[in-house]
Amino acid sequence: MISPQQQAQILTNLGISALNPMQKAAQKAIRQDNDTFLIAPTGSGKTVGFLLPLLDLLKPDQTKVQCLILAPSRELAMQIEQVWKKMSTGYKVNVCYGGHPVETEIKNLSNPPAVLIGTPGRIADHITRRSFSLDGIHTLVLDEFDKSLALGFHDEMDFIVHGLRNLRKRVLVSATSGISIPEFIRLNSPARLTFAAETDDPAGLTTKLVYSESKDKIDTLFSLLCSLNSESALIFCNHRDASERTSELLAERGIHSLVYHGGMEQADRERALIQFRNGSTRYLVTTDLAARGLDIPEMKHVIHYHLPLQEHEFTHRNGRTARMQATGTAYVILSRDEAPPAYLAADSLDELHLSAKTNLPEPPDFVTLYISGGKKNKLNKVDIVGFFAQKGGLEKGDLGRIDVQDFISFAAVKQEKVQSLLSKIRQEKMKGKKYKIEVAR
Repeated sequence: MISPQQQAQILTNLGISALNPMQKAAQKAIRQDNDTFLIAPTGSGKTVGFLLPLLDLLKPDQTKVQCLILAPSRELAMQIEQVWKKMSTGYKVNVCYGGHPVETEIKNLSNPPAVLIGTPGRIADHITRRSFSLDGIHTLVLDEFDKSLALGFHDEMDFIVHGLRNLRKRVLVSATSGISIPEFIRLNSPARLTFAAETDDPAGLTTKLVYSESKDKIDTLFSLLCSLNSESALIFCNHRDASERTSELLAERGIHSLVYHGGMEQADRERALIQFRNGSTRYLVTTDLAARGLDIPEMKHVIHYHLPLQEHEFTHRNGRTARMQATGTAYVILSRDEAPPAYLAADSLDELHLSAKTNLPEPPDFVTLYISGGKKNKLNKVDIVGFFAQKGGLEKGDLGRIDVQDFISFAAVKQEKVQSLLSKIRQEKMKGKKYKIEVAR
């Protein structure tokens, strides 16, 4: 068992002063012999809740994969990996997902990590290829497992679980209660931890009703965005094509937004998230894919351009704001003749009356630059910061978030500094090599 001193250092690495009640309960339960079923709302810190007790289950002298973590999306898998790396445990971790080069993953797995994270489809593929041994895996974590089932990964998950012959512990994690657990998971007398009723609204959440005078609600959405003091917002639509069209209609009115949905290529989805996270775009028009499991900043505004059919999806969307002790607002846009779903008592909501006068939101503070090198080229954040400061003349505050991937990187630079920077570094080399650096598309 890790010492109090080790745990204190890990929490410091994560920027956490103390574990919350859910994380303490999860740590205690996962350390026990029984399986664990953890239900807690989006944004409550579930990832730390299940990763921290895993440390007590890992053996430093084991040379095979010991813990397998399955996540429904590439974004969630990468988020879990980043949290583990921040913990600085000394145990190797790898992540595998669709859209990532299989050859790179196979090479990484040739030196097996203690913790392997991945999407069900890609992990099943590696098991078929025999990229790593299953014999050492004693612990399985299924994060947002209901989402994996909803996305059609039932057969892959069944295949994976049946291959884990030496499995001793299962940890199921979800933000949704009342879920039926498939037989193939074979839970053994699980400790059930539930930390929020599904219908409970966060204490800091305010819900506002915004009426649209016409059936086409785009003008109302435009006016609403113009009233938010240039603060970022998530805009939820029910369908992929609606997300695309809504973003296009906003662009026609002078508001830049990016789209995020499951029909996009993985690389395009990741770039949209990077630019939203680093402040290069203020508005993300999305489907329910962004309702949970994404590493995005705390939002003050969530907009339901379309209302979902199910109440639990409405709840998950709202979970993107008013997390922990923060406050936030969810806006429901309804046309006058639109019947709200049964779960929403529209009459009980405060109506927001928008001003007829509109001022366009300010442009984003940052622009994202693309860099044609990453971890596999021996580049890291320190290299990029130093290069932009020494060769490009950037000062503290001119450079925002930096994301370094395997073969490419992205850096947020203050809008007014971009052209000067690109001009100064055009012929310069970073760590002895010339990289392509340009505004990300």
